[in-house]
Amino acid sequence: MDKTVKSSDEAVRDVMDGAVIMSAGFGLCGIPENLIRALVRKGVKDLTLIGNNLGSTDSGDGEIYGIGLLAGNGQIKKFIGSFPGPIAKLPWFRELYRTKKIELEIIPQGTLNERIRCAGAGLGGFFTPAGVGTPIEAGKEKRTFKGREYILEMPLRADFALVKAHKGDRSGNLIYRYSARNYNPVMAPAADVTIAEVEKLCETGSFDPDSVHTPGIFVTRIVKGEKYEKRT
Repeated sequence: MDKTVKSSDEAVRDVMDGAVIMSAGFGLCGIPENLIRALVRKGVKDLTLIGNNLGSTDSGDGEIYGIGLLAGNGQIKKFIGSFPGPIAKLPWFRELYRTKKIELEIIPQGTLNERIRCAGAGLGGFFTPAGVGTPIEAGKEKRTFKGREYILEMPLRADFALVKAHKGDRSGNLIYRYSARNYNPVMAPAADVTIAEVEKLCETGSFDPDSVHTPGIFVTRIVKGEKYEKRT
C-alpha cells in the first residue's frame, strides 16, 4: 500500500480546529518541522499539543523554532508536556499564560513518555511514585504498594501524531537516526492518524526488516520533507 502524499500541506489536510496533536522531538532534535510549518499555514486553532517541550528560540533575536511556531501564531490553547522550554521566557508567551489564553499541564518526563506508551499499547493506565506529595497528585487515585505511595496516571492519546524519521518507505515503515528517535516511536502508535515526515523516501521492500523502528501499520500517511533548516 502506497501511503505517500505529495506535500506537507496535503499531509495535514484533515487536521481540524480543536484537534489534539502529538508532536515528536526533544528540543529541536527529531522534530517534524515541515509538518509544523504546514499547520501554521493551515491556520487551525484551539489545538491541544502533547510534546516534550514547546519549541525553542534563538538566543540572539528570539526567533521561534519548532512547535513553538504554533504558539506564536496563537493556534495552541493547551500544552501538555514536561517543560515549555526557552519560549516560556518570551514576554508575549508569558502574557498568553497570564491572561489564560494558553493552558499548561506540566508532568514529569518519564510519566509523559509512559502515558503516551500506554495509549499506543492499549493499556488503561499505570501507577507511579513520581509526583506523590506534589500538586501533580491532585484528584488522582492513590495506592500503596510495599509501603510506598503511588498515583494513577492515565494514557495520553491524540487525534493526530506528527513524527519525523530519517528514512521511510512508501508503506510507512520508518527508520530514525541516533537521538532523533526520542519520542517518535512511542507517539506513532498513540494517535488515530499518524503522519510521518521523512528526509529520505525509499521504495517498499528496500529496508532490512530488522532495521525498522516503527512498522508501517502505525503510519497513516508519509511525506518527504520539503526543506530542513541548517543551524550552527
